[in-house]
Amino acid sequence: MSLRREPVPFAFLAEADRFRSNVTPPPPEPLSAGRIAGRCLLGLTIVAGLVGSLVLGIPALTVPDSPTGTQQSQVAHDR
Repeated sequence: MSLRREPVPFAFLAEADRFRSNVTPPPPEPLSAGRIAGRCLLGLTIVAGLVGSLVLGIPALTVPDSPTGTQQSQVAHDR
């Protein structure tokens, strides 16, 4: 077990110091046109789903003006 000057809460953090390397990872590959189009379509699908849920959900949250509420208030005023 190695001696450390400060306590480390997790063992894998203490072990991480040993596995450092000077090898740089390869550069990322450029994105192809198909991959860019796929990501755009996925983003548009997610946005369309959120907008659709708002369009369908907002009318369900509104309180309708029902005639039963006015009848109850008239009964209370007549007494």
